[in-house]
Amino acid sequence: MMIKAVLFALGALAVSTTATAENWAAQAEPHTVQLENFEFGTGEIMPVTMSYYTLGTPERDADGKITNAVMLLHGTGGSGTSLLRPLFGDELFGPGQPLDLADTYIISPDNLGHGDSSKPSDGMRLDFPRYDYDDMVRAQYRMLTEHADVESLDMIIGTSMGCMHSFVWGPEYPDFVERFVPLACNAIEIAGRNRMFRQMIIDGFEDDPDYDRGNYEDAADLETGQLVYANTLILAGGNPYRLQAEAPTRDASIEALHASQEALKARAVDPNDTIYQFDASRTYNPAPRLSEIEVPVLWINSTDDFINPPGLGDPEALAAQMPKARFVLIPASEETRGHGTHTAAAIWKDELIAFLEAHPE
Repeated sequence: MMIKAVLFALGALAVSTTATAENWAAQAEPHTVQLENFEFGTGEIMPVTMSYYTLGTPERDADGKITNAVMLLHGTGGSGTSLLRPLFGDELFGPGQPLDLADTYIISPDNLGHGDSSKPSDGMRLDFPRYDYDDMVRAQYRMLTEHADVESLDMIIGTSMGCMHSFVWGPEYPDFVERFVPLACNAIEIAGRNRMFRQMIIDGFEDDPDYDRGNYEDAADLETGQLVYANTLILAGGNPYRLQAEAPTRDASIEALHASQEALKARAVDPNDTIYQFDASRTYNPAPRLSEIEVPVLWINSTDDFINPPGLGDPEALAAQMPKARFVLIPASEETRGHGTHTAAAIWKDELIAFLEAHPE
């Protein structure tokens, strides 16, 4: 159980402990599209591949456009299937649940730089444009409007990085999304400890003697970089209360740490992809434009989130800038999962139900 607890780090490695788990990812329909002449914020232009998954049945208007779409946005290092796992989907997608697939059309993309969408490891390595969150949101928008027959979204539910994407979407496309549910993020510039832990991961790979300026042969050869990555995830993603309960002695803690390191190292990540993913937040700072988000917002954080600690940036005041926003802070317990609480839908589902009842379509 200890290994499972720490593997909730960042939501990218979520593991379900649900006994009657539904394989939502296996039921999802995969799609791959190409965005021609995609212009990055750097000015570079190239075709970009976007991959996404869908669940449920689309309802269409007289023009054939889909009217019941909800987009799920995953966290850093995740993919379109990250939120199609039982811990999330079993609480939300079934009959009578908040995102009942009888009425809801789920769209869950592999965001730019992730999964099967375009990324450095496809071949360009460090010649791949250095994308940021604005580029990622623009790719989502073009994917929806040019290929998915979607010209409006009923809701965006975003976790971690996807949570931050929500605050980019709101001002950039003000009439496109009816409701937002951002989970586990902040709405200020990524600086201080948040930027430091990202830079630790970046430096860990770039300073690895086998990195070779991004021209390494095998990601697993970068043992130092992979270990720094694993250690950072364990520290940043864990719930201290749960970890204390599951490893209550010194020896148990060391044993659990080493087991978790090995589990994460076995899932060696691509260094270039990971560097780009953690650096993409460098231009993020939605605070000055939050007042432009006029649709209902349910923003949920948890008190045991290392990455977004309580009070940092005064989220209550930030939420007050949005006329229809509510900020909820979930108390820490042995049931919460640190930063990964965003994927444990059972913990915050009642808040979502109340939000949907208060703000129906």
